[in-house]
Amino acid sequence: MAYVITSTCIDVLDKSCMDVCPVDCIYEGARKLYIQPDECIDCGACEGACPMSAIAYEESVAPDELIHVEDNRAFFFDVLPGREEPLGEPGGSPDVGRVGVDTPLVSSAPQGQNIPTAP
Repeated sequence: MAYVITSTCIDVLDKSCMDVCPVDCIYEGARKLYIQPDECIDCGACEGACPMSAIAYEESVAPDELIHVEDNRAFFFDVLPGREEPLGEPGGSPDVGRVGVDTPLVSSAPQGQNIPTAP
């Protein structure tokens, strides 16, 4: 299990969570941040630092935000648009820098608006 960043992060990218993460497992897409589930140590520091309350433990994600649990995994394990291979487990966001692309779910969200969270 791991923490998940939900829809209220889209187009906000505050990054306070990145500043407090002791293992640098939070990565920056173009419009949203994502937590690498295998690198996350479940410390919860990110959850308290997020001014948008966009972060929740995977098992505690609100029902209307559950789509973001799988979408968060997809950011790391699916091939993202414009990339040749999945990110996988990069080993720390400072070494990767801004990824600059998002999952299709986040990319399809209207600019400046949260996306519908339930199918």
